Amino acid sequence: MKFSELVRLLELNGFTLVREKGSIRYYGKSGLNRLVRIDYHGAKEVPTGTCSAILKAAALKPRWEGGA
Repeated sequence: MKFSELVRLLELNGFTLVREKGSIRYYGKSGLNRLVRIDYHGAKEVPTGTCSAILKAAALKPRWEGGA
């Protein structure tokens, strides 16, 4: 999954861009009392562990079960 696809997935699930400084973006959602931080790198692939951590912080399930 690319960073742009991950951002699109968050936005489809109700997250909006709250703050941005350089390549670091913070997304928030009503009902979730924390921000999800993404170091945005556009078309680059998101490392598997990073992707899992972001989806976990966003309270979303990963697309795959049990790894890559």
